[in-house]
Amino acid sequence: MDRIILLQGIARISVFVSLLMAFFLLTVKTENKLANRLFAWFFIVSAIDLSGFFVIAYIQDYLDLMIFRWTICLLAMPLFYLYVLSVCYSDFKLKWKHLLHLLPIILVNLVFLPRLYLASDADMKLLSGDLEHMPEIYLIQILIEFQYVFYIVSAFLILKKYREIYLENYTNPSTSTYKYLFQMTTVFLIAHCLVALKNVLRYSDYRQIFLWLNVVVGSVALFITCWLVMKALNHPELFRGINSKIQLTKDILPEVEEKTESKKVQDDAISSQISRLKQYMAEREPFLDPSLTIQELANQIDIPVRDLSVLINHHMDQHFFDFVNEYRIQKAMGILKDQSRSQLTVLEILYEVGFNSKSSFNTSFKKHTNLTPTAYRNAL
Repeated sequence: MDRIILLQGIARISVFVSLLMAFFLLTVKTENKLANRLFAWFFIVSAIDLSGFFVIAYIQDYLDLMIFRWTICLLAMPLFYLYVLSVCYSDFKLKWKHLLHLLPIILVNLVFLPRLYLASDADMKLLSGDLEHMPEIYLIQILIEFQYVFYIVSAFLILKKYREIYLENYTNPSTSTYKYLFQMTTVFLIAHCLVALKNVLRYSDYRQIFLWLNVVVGSVALFITCWLVMKALNHPELFRGINSKIQLTKDILPEVEEKTESKKVQDDAISSQISRLKQYMAEREPFLDPSLTIQELANQIDIPVRDLSVLINHHMDQHFFDFVNEYRIQKAMGILKDQSRSQLTVLEILYEVGFNSKSSFNTSFKKHTNLTPTAYRNAL
């Protein structure tokens, strides 16, 4: 089969699936409408970009339309970046400052205005023959690379902070949001490395490799799109955002320590709070609530949430996530040891002690005992 025909076939399928995904995101009923709309527009922009593999024959006489289609890809990464923000932070809203993300595409199109958009038909025909080697095209390629690096790094930094805040403030064992977004960002990074390599080969003597790499890039794009569709269909409730106003312990620690009169007073207060906290956890067992947050625990024990965060995450040297799960595992170990409750399945036990995911329960249990729950029960 001819490579061009193969590539066009793959691109058509990718565009169709992308637009189908966009339609699904725009119509599905969900609380996080902003995230879905941003991701839908990301798919629409991606579809327009991928359409270049097969629409070129229809629009090659319309140079300004071709140029606009090339530059539209400068909206993809800003949309993805805003999508990551909207998924991670439940209180995220679009503001006027976010219009700054439009600067690259506005800048590029302003650069093209004098020479291309306002050129006569005769001049456009002359330019179209050597389009790939025009300085403006080089500018687009360079700008895309810088933009991609900036937004990919920014996305990873957002995810890093999101994970740290999540572990310090929440106990729901599910980290599917972080894993999903991290996987997606990593896949996009790998895919773009292939695109960057393809663009380098475009201007080299390795034309045959460039053509085959086009097929690979198109196939990867189709794979990524289908993978995202399957994720959305299998996990429509995937996301649980956090409040963007929540601070990390390391950021609030200096302010808390400034309020302490002396080291001895501080040590005594910390010891007293730790004893009180451990007694409350053992007697009241708040960890049995699978959705327990540090705010809820602070309200129950009547300690300011900032102080409780510093107490657990700094003075006890544990994430809130691990601190609570340790009590859950201890509770589970007690049930597994109890012969009168041997009829309970592992699934029933994990729900009883506050977990809501078998994989998360097994991971946490093995982290504390070096055994799976089943192996631990069999070893008794």
